[in-house]
This record gives sequence, structure tokens and C-alpha cells, in this order.
Amino acid sequence: MRKQYSSRDLHSGVRGKHYASYTRGTNLVLLQPDIAAAFPTERAVNDALRGLLEVARTAAGQAASPRSTGRGGRKTG
Repeated sequence: MRKQYSSRDLHSGVRGKHYASYTRGTNLVLLQPDIAAAFPTERAVNDALRGLLEVARTAAGQAASPRSTGRGGRKTG
């Protein structure tokens, strides 16, 4: 330890003091190298995920419509 630091200074710290605020304001995801190469910017990642989300929502809506009308797509009752 350097001379300018005192062991008394080290005992005044609080462990995890900023942990809660850090976790609230952070949403970091580590990408594998091959994915990072394909999507090199934050915008590229967000655009790709938004597109995937839209496809998933559309597919879920199409898959749910025959069930909502009854058997074979015909309205019952």
C-alpha cells in the first residue's frame, strides 16, 4: 500500500453502497464474438431484436386466431 493511504481510510467504506442504483439503471448483455460481429452497434442489435419481436407477435396472433373461432376455423354457436 502506498504511503499516502492510511489503513484507517479503508475501514470507512460501505460494501455494496451503490449496488441497488447500479442494477436499476443498467441492462448490459454480453454478446458472443460472432453475434457482435454481425451486429456491431447498439442500434443494430436493437433493430434486429425489434424485428424479431414483431415477427413473434405476428406469428402468435396468427396461431391464436383459429383457436378463437372454434374447430377448423368455423365459428361455433
